[in-house]
Amino acid sequence: MAAKTFSYSRQRIFSSLIVNGILILICLIWLIPTLGVFITSFRQSEDIFSSGWWAVFPHRADVQSGEIKLDPSIDVNGPITIEGVTATFEEWREGVTLPDGRKLTWYGNKRTRTLIVSEKKWVGFSTNLTLDNYRNTLSGKEIRFRDASGNEILRKGNDLSTAFLNSVAVAVPATIIPILIAAFAAYGFAWLNFPGRRLLFILVVALLVVPLQIALVPILQDYTKLQLNGTYLAIWMAHTGFGLPLAIYLLFNYISTLPRDILESAFIDGASNFTIFTRLILPLSIPALASFAIFQFLWVWNDYLVALVFLGDKNRVITMALAAIVGEKGQDWHLLTSGAFISMLLPLAVFFALQRYFVRGMLAGSVKG
Repeated sequence: MAAKTFSYSRQRIFSSLIVNGILILICLIWLIPTLGVFITSFRQSEDIFSSGWWAVFPHRADVQSGEIKLDPSIDVNGPITIEGVTATFEEWREGVTLPDGRKLTWYGNKRTRTLIVSEKKWVGFSTNLTLDNYRNTLSGKEIRFRDASGNEILRKGNDLSTAFLNSVAVAVPATIIPILIAAFAAYGFAWLNFPGRRLLFILVVALLVVPLQIALVPILQDYTKLQLNGTYLAIWMAHTGFGLPLAIYLLFNYISTLPRDILESAFIDGASNFTIFTRLILPLSIPALASFAIFQFLWVWNDYLVALVFLGDKNRVITMALAAIVGEKGQDWHLLTSGAFISMLLPLAVFFALQRYFVRGMLAGSVKG
């Protein structure tokens, strides 16, 4: 008996280690790219082009120890001999290691006639971090930085602060409105008897499988006739319509599991349906409401297609602003990473603020008895 107990205990420990190891691996797979974006957003442009984001941690790297200026008489179009080593310009550009361990790397184009001398040394934590990337991304003013060839670039920055506020103005109402409407509808489907209730609920569930892309053109035509296209009201209504089927289904599963005795007691005491809904159903349904709020907010915040179609470029949201940076400044990683991390802040804050209700809301109604 003792041997069986010991064997069972070892099996449980082994299973626990496997499960925890897999969960830790999944967390690392998700966190490492996020950490890379976060660190890169604070690095200077020339550092981003010359090394990876992990270079901020202690490591062995090529540390510059001097430079060599070539004589103007040397022909740089053919093989170039420096300190007894002959190589082409392309090879010197990539870097050539000398017999004594030093590395010579051509700086810039051929006209510079300059080579950087570097040696392998241990480098501690990098302190060459800056907040300029965030200032340049949020301000919209002219910015200066160096590209991969060391050339100074002067460009107009992207004002993400306005796009961020536009996304807030879109996401908050587009999350609250469908939650309120869906909560009323779910209460009606769960606790009220009216003709056609089952058929209407089947239609709502059927709408879950309808792709939103097929509805974009008809809705856009209607908005154009009503002169709503390009307004916040248009995108609020679109996100409300696209989000209602899932919201009603999730909230129905939760509200239908609430104790019937509480509602019957309220009816006996003379409470109206509206009073029962506001005083009992809503407070008891907070986990389900929070779960859908996370889904809807993340969906609206990360949406690009619906905002592009119904809101347009006039009131550009954060996803459209990031897409513009990718298109206009695809090589400016210092701007892309800072903009990407700015776009992540509010969704992460919403998720962590409501995550304690998330599992309860998602599991509600899934187990009976």
